[in-house]
Amino acid sequence: MLQVRSYIKIADNTGAKVVNVFSVNGKNSNRFARVGDIVAGSVRQVSPNSTLKKGDKVYAVIVRTRKEMRRRDGSYIRFDENAGVLVNKENGEPKGTRIFGPIPREVREKAIGNMEDGYKKIISLAPEVI
Repeated sequence: MLQVRSYIKIADNTGAKVVNVFSVNGKNSNRFARVGDIVAGSVRQVSPNSTLKKGDKVYAVIVRTRKEMRRRDGSYIRFDENAGVLVNKENGEPKGTRIFGPIPREVREKAIGNMEDGYKKIISLAPEVI
């Protein structure tokens, strides 16, 4: 679970390394973001020769959290870090062409707006789906 002022690592090749979350998208009552939710954030660290700059506003899908999440079969899954993938807000397409690290299969089931197939592009780019 992430909230405002949380820092997340970026798990793609867009050039951003760390993003500071300043808004959890959804209803006004949404205080926490979980796996599959979109957050708005500000870029805090970038790699050299990146198209992004420090301070840019970006949108990211949360793909890994330190807080464990319960699966339907009763098992729990958690990761070592909080991480996200930068996306376009309108259609949910990832901005990067590569994704690093494992992605939970719960991301596939999440969807935004009129998008019916969730984040299948993120799943297809991931090296490992857990």
